Amino acid sequence: MLKTEGLNVAVVGVTGAVGTRMLEMLESSPLPVKSLFPLASARSAGKKVVFGGKEWTIEEAKPESFEKIDIALFSAGGSVSKQLAPEAAKRGAIVVDNTSAFRMDKDVPLVVPEVNEKALFQHHGIIANPNCSTIQMVAALEPIRQAYGLNRIIVSTYQAVSGAGAKAIAELENQSRDVLNGKEAQPAIMPVKGDKRHFQMAFNAIPQIDLFQPNDYTFEEMKMINETKKIMGDQEIKVSATCVRVPVSISHGESVYIEINKSDVPASDLKSLLADAPGVILEDDPEHQVYPMPANAAGKKEVFVGRIRRDPDVANGFHMWIVSDNLLKGAAWNSVQIAESLLKLGLVKV
Repeated sequence: MLKTEGLNVAVVGVTGAVGTRMLEMLESSPLPVKSLFPLASARSAGKKVVFGGKEWTIEEAKPESFEKIDIALFSAGGSVSKQLAPEAAKRGAIVVDNTSAFRMDKDVPLVVPEVNEKALFQHHGIIANPNCSTIQMVAALEPIRQAYGLNRIIVSTYQAVSGAGAKAIAELENQSRDVLNGKEAQPAIMPVKGDKRHFQMAFNAIPQIDLFQPNDYTFEEMKMINETKKIMGDQEIKVSATCVRVPVSISHGESVYIEINKSDVPASDLKSLLADAPGVILEDDPEHQVYPMPANAAGKKEVFVGRIRRDPDVANGFHMWIVSDNLLKGAAWNSVQIAESLLKLGLVKV
């Protein structure tokens, strides 16, 4: 018998930077949430969160936590997802995982609803939320690919420190204060907490996000390359990425060069496409200095695109600038959107 009361929704990692924003996105979502199950590590168990005008007690995330769950939103790190997501799915929950644990698993759909919503029909209990930098790029490029084809993408990112967590934001703030006061910065996290060396983030740009791989690309760069091909369903698209961390708290910027499959398309046609694209806001008026900026995108759900222009030497080449809040569209909001799509497509019942 189908339930009529609503959905039981778990948020795993509810106290983290993305988890808290998942609650905010759920509050503003039309999803009929009957009961919230806030889950976290043992050290957070017993604390309270407010949702739907009520207080809910955080519990330690364990396999048995998912017995009555319809949808489980995960954002507690890859190791937690690897351990608990299969347990949740085994108990009947549909998992939307915000880590890299399952993104390249051939049996797990990697979904941006504006791009490949129908991939949700292929899920087997676990759905992967893509990397934040990938999400905003494919959301902006998919309308162009649909209209003109796409054979090459070269992206350079300008990524906010919040992508490395709340402690990275605090490190940036502390270093900025120290440097402005004539003190030496004390790096302990950036670019990667687990790597051998750490560098000043304040007033700096670090061309390393995540660990270097044997091909000299970082793991973040390879995520963008591999995830883009999987989401767009085209392994032939040529993708290359250079990912850079910049001293911005929230919202990633990306300089993107593309080559489409048709020559002599005016930039105005691409602008018209993006002006009507779902989840995208076109901000492109150079005469009046209108273009996307991280400070303006922070706290907003959409992907902002501007500076669209033809390459001066390549007839089918275009450049653009893409900005989005990495904690919302890049993580929490895309996860909640996936949950909304599951309901819309009849893949979860109320």
